[in-house]
Amino acid sequence: MNRLKQLLKDKYAVIGITVLFSLLIVAIFAPMISPGNPLHSVGSPIQKPSVENFFGTDEMGRDVFAMIVWGSRISMQFALGAAGLSLIIGVVLGALSGYIGGTFDDLLSRTFEIFYVIPVTFLIILMVAIFGSSVPLMITIVGLTIWPTNARIMRAQVLTLKDRSFVHAGDIAGSGKLKILFKHIVPNGMGPVLTNSMLQMAQAVLIEASLSFLGLGDPSVASWGKILQSGQGHISSAPWLVLIPGFVIAAMLLSFNLFGTALERNLDVRQQMHD
Repeated sequence: MNRLKQLLKDKYAVIGITVLFSLLIVAIFAPMISPGNPLHSVGSPIQKPSVENFFGTDEMGRDVFAMIVWGSRISMQFALGAAGLSLIIGVVLGALSGYIGGTFDDLLSRTFEIFYVIPVTFLIILMVAIFGSSVPLMITIVGLTIWPTNARIMRAQVLTLKDRSFVHAGDIAGSGKLKILFKHIVPNGMGPVLTNSMLQMAQAVLIEASLSFLGLGDPSVASWGKILQSGQGHISSAPWLVLIPGFVIAAMLLSFNLFGTALERNLDVRQQMHD
């Protein structure tokens, strides 16, 4: 609780949380805020923002406001789903790698190197092109692609913590190795991993927008990247088609980064240790 109070004193954390919470509320209540299918035409193409259409319409006569609202759902799903999957896989494998060591650690380290050599965005585009572009599949692909960073951070944390006195005390008390690892070591090493996960949420949102902009997104859902793609040919005549989704994407990415930076400043892992 004290850590939460300390975090909320950080103005950057407050800004990040406020924007992200607002977008989360919009995503949850999208059907109430903008009923109907956002991909259906509601008027003439390329209409300026008005009382009827707050953010105007795109080249197909679709309401940009409705697409922004429903697109927040897709972005939040990617942020939480892909980063969450990356967090689970990265923490488990990274912790086991650092604690067990030996051949398992060597194999996982080689896996890290493979992922770092191959550009993540290129790998994701390739996998989406092969396996399809449904939202659940894309979230899974992104999560399975970005986990090595979390694993590497957790591995380093475990290597630092496994020789601490509270770990030796657990050994003496007869606690099982897995219990010591996941009940004592991992919780004390989660700070940097959680910080990185916030940055991965921003990365997942950017990846989804990029895929949609390139035409590789799920065609059955509204996406901020899809609005950008629709507006790229009308920048001079209809700048709102680029400026509005661009601003929303930038606001979400900045909020994740602000909150992640605040976590990094305020989450001192050493204070969590009972050494």
